[in-house]
Amino acid sequence: MFKKKSTRMALAAAATGAALLLSACSGGAGNDAGATAADGEMTDVTLMLNWYPYGEHAAFYYGVDQGIFEEHGINLTIEAGQGSTKTTQAAGQGQVDFGWADTPAVLSNIDKGVKVHSVGVFLQTTPSAVQIFTDSGITKPEDLKGTTIAVSAGDAPTTTFPMYLEAAGLQESDVTQQNLDAAGKMAAMINGQVDGLIGFAHDQGPTIAAESGKDVTYLRYSDVGLNFYSNGLIASDSMISDNPELVSAMVAATSESFQAAIDDPEGAVAAMDGKDPQMPDADVLAEQWAGTIELLQSPTDGEVTPGVNSTTDWENTISVLAEAGLIDEAKPVDTYFNADFQPGGAE
Repeated sequence: MFKKKSTRMALAAAATGAALLLSACSGGAGNDAGATAADGEMTDVTLMLNWYPYGEHAAFYYGVDQGIFEEHGINLTIEAGQGSTKTTQAAGQGQVDFGWADTPAVLSNIDKGVKVHSVGVFLQTTPSAVQIFTDSGITKPEDLKGTTIAVSAGDAPTTTFPMYLEAAGLQESDVTQQNLDAAGKMAAMINGQVDGLIGFAHDQGPTIAAESGKDVTYLRYSDVGLNFYSNGLIASDSMISDNPELVSAMVAATSESFQAAIDDPEGAVAAMDGKDPQMPDADVLAEQWAGTIELLQSPTDGEVTPGVNSTTDWENTISVLAEAGLIDEAKPVDTYFNADFQPGGAE
């Protein structure tokens, strides 16, 4: 079980991405994938993130730093990503061994024929939120009437925004939406061109606060009862069928790394130092990681072993995403999630 820590939430940087080697050898997709620590051998494994490294990813760096992945026979190389869709497709095409991706993007790509499955969602409470400066005087959803909010067409927070407004007792027409890309949203908010933005509360917020010198308030989707799964570990169907021992080892090592990083947040953030030139400052990383910790609990089961998923939460996620139009229809859970690798043998 993990201990909740208090916090605000945070950002991801943007820029040009190259692989981040956290071991002496670079791993190729499926390279000697059957080896585990049990036989004394190491397997080179590549993991592609959902974006350039930010505080949410501290657990992976800490797991490498503390030898957790090594204990499971994994020689881990972390690669920056450029969005969950690209990460999902790279995993499906065997360009990387595993991906770390947002569940709405994973499900949408599976429906489009990409051969991957989730093997464990870690961010089980959605980080989706309307983010506004605290000095704006906006403290509750009703205060959004008449505001202009920056959005990014097609992403999960934007697509589900009408559902948030409805749950909060508002009409979609109560808010003007301005479509911008991720960097444009942040700049527009900082420069006062919009009243706020929609995004991941543990992602942009701490960076906006650091750059502006102003506090940020979050109106979270989950606060009005709207929730769906976010980021987690994915593997290709061929990896799952051909190398189940490696998948099991990767899920277990990731779960243990998250727990270790929860128990030592300062050490987890320190493990990211110098790993990528695009990485935010340490204080921003710390807020991002603290914000991530708050998202790891299950909406129905509360505190759980990191990466353990319930059928109920999966069904709710699928239902919400189908209603929002991010997937065509609500399909059975096993269409998207393989439960065979849950940490500790949990359901």
